[in-house]
Amino acid sequence: MSFYQSRIQEHFDAPRNVGDLEGANAVGEEGSLVCGAIVRLSLKVDAAGQTITGAKFKTLGCGFLVACASALTETIRDLPISRAASLNTDAITDWFGGLAPARMHCAVLCRDALHAALADYHSAIQEEWTGDEALICTCFGVSERSIESALREGSLRTVEQVTRACNAGGGCRSCHPLIEDILDDFWRTEGTSGIS
Repeated sequence: MSFYQSRIQEHFDAPRNVGDLEGANAVGEEGSLVCGAIVRLSLKVDAAGQTITGAKFKTLGCGFLVACASALTETIRDLPISRAASLNTDAITDWFGGLAPARMHCAVLCRDALHAALADYHSAIQEEWTGDEALICTCFGVSERSIESALREGSLRTVEQVTRACNAGGGCRSCHPLIEDILDDFWRTEGTSGIS
């Protein structure tokens, strides 16, 4: 009889996406004081589409951690990074019908490694920024001009619509007040420009 429930055993026996990802442009690593485990997640993010096109992991830990990391890499592949950043542990534990409370730290560890990898990607974007215009969303490298262009093309009225259109505001959300100011200014100007 297996120590692990069947879905966890399946991911432990044949984990998906194990190893280091060649050409990764985002790497995150987290460790647990609870059990001494470590998980390393490497991602390939398509800069143009802001989508995760590849994900792999390496772990030093139990079968629950291996299964959680395997499920996470399957979950995030082909997701926009704004969507991946908002995932909670349910995105991992739902693969297994939930986890016992004593094992939830495995899912938390994997989620934290994902956040660390996305933070690594965002840091690289900030370092590479060479634009001469205001960078509003540092998480996704979105400028004020890009947001205004999205507003014009899509008649966007809310921060959520802006995020869906160009990813701005989809990460840490600290730029939401700036996006709201851009929305207010843009539509105030657009409203008065149509008056003759």
